[in-house]
Amino acid sequence: MKTSYKTIASLLLAVSAAPALANWSVNVGAITVAPQDSSSHLNVVERVANLPANSTEVSVNNNTQLGITIDYQLTKNWTIELIAATPFNHDVKVKGSAIDGLSVGSTKHLPPTLVAQYHFDLGDSRFDPFVGLGINYTNFFQEQVSGELVSTLQALNVTDADDKVELKLKDSVGLAIQAGVNVKLADSWSAHLMLSKMNIDTEGRVQVNGNTIQSVDVTIDPYVWMIGARYSF
Repeated sequence: MKTSYKTIASLLLAVSAAPALANWSVNVGAITVAPQDSSSHLNVVERVANLPANSTEVSVNNNTQLGITIDYQLTKNWTIELIAATPFNHDVKVKGSAIDGLSVGSTKHLPPTLVAQYHFDLGDSRFDPFVGLGINYTNFFQEQVSGELVSTLQALNVTDADDKVELKLKDSVGLAIQAGVNVKLADSWSAHLMLSKMNIDTEGRVQVNGNTIQSVDVTIDPYVWMIGARYSF
């Protein structure tokens, strides 16, 4: 995987060294993160709650925010794009067994992504299809454990009212692939449609008084799509 990151970084640097057209575009619209999640099992929870082994995982819900992506055209076919958005909010819940749907907590995250795009020349200036490959960095912050989980841990005699229960998520670095199209509407205005698949893996930890009592590896790997308006300078 490290070799893949180096390859993508080299591609981005090589493209950025090409002669620039000084052509900037900004895309603004609705951007949705739709996790295709899976996780390791909550083995500690299963043992304490007397649940069947390997019967529980965690799930992460969809969220839509304001997307803002910035494009810098380097050549006729090559563009660098930075994908940004207002912070995404996600609920983390247990999936499976008798505690299916139990709220674990919530988190916010920002997934800035730098992509090298190749734009195809179809001979029609109205349609600008493209594909992209790049690197995603996902920063998780403001993790909050749910009151439902706290009360459940107390009911199982794992914690008491004086204990401090927290949820922590590790940041992630992964690859991103992309496809989309810009459809010209006027001289400077276009419609912008984009679909990406991002590699986001994290480790979630439930901590009591600073000590981890349950850790779980979570593969989020969301589809990210955006519908917006594009303005070219």
